[in-house]
Amino acid sequence: MEKKITQENFEETYVDSIELERIDKFVCDEMARQIHRYIKAMKGSKTIMLKFEEQLATLTVEQKEKAIARYIDLNRKVLSGLDFKVVLARAMANYCDTFAYLIELVNNKRKMVFYLNRIREKYEQYHEVFEEDGRFGIKDHQGNILIPAHYDFLRTPYVYVDDLRTLPVIAQRDGKMGLILPDGKETVVADFIYDDISLRDEPPYFEAWKGDEATLIEA
Repeated sequence: MEKKITQENFEETYVDSIELERIDKFVCDEMARQIHRYIKAMKGSKTIMLKFEEQLATLTVEQKEKAIARYIDLNRKVLSGLDFKVVLARAMANYCDTFAYLIELVNNKRKMVFYLNRIREKYEQYHEVFEEDGRFGIKDHQGNILIPAHYDFLRTPYVYVDDLRTLPVIAQRDGKMGLILPDGKETVVADFIYDDISLRDEPPYFEAWKGDEATLIEA
């Protein structure tokens, strides 16, 4: 009796485990190259760009995917103009040992849809700001609360480059600004004593003001 195809058994039925592993790897390489091109286009620091790439090189493919997804979440313009179908075609070309096999893969609509959905699930993992009773918090792409809704204002840092660190979030509470980590614990990086905090494009990433006095905050 022919096995019924369901969403749950689709991967097992249609995707060879070695093919899956290699295409995941080549897609990851393509996404890392996209970040390289983005940083270069935005005239980001070459030193930090190289540091970012050196750190990626020490990670497993799964760890790289998560690091790249986190980077994209904070720098969503990375994906501007990027066609995942092109990324996938390049990854498939690296995997295939013949042109005929490449054409077979690219023309397999079911498999293409499977891989395109897989790419989106891996790399489009966006956090969101949510509101409860007039206060704001942040959830990750799975709905886990990174910052409870305890704040009058939140601003996630969007920067051109970083070195895989988790940067703090600019927050306002009781009329004062501070910095907290999106770690689910509300870890305070800078106390809520400032009148304003702005984001810079290079380290130190934060400039805080108390009255007329400005302070650069290392975070």
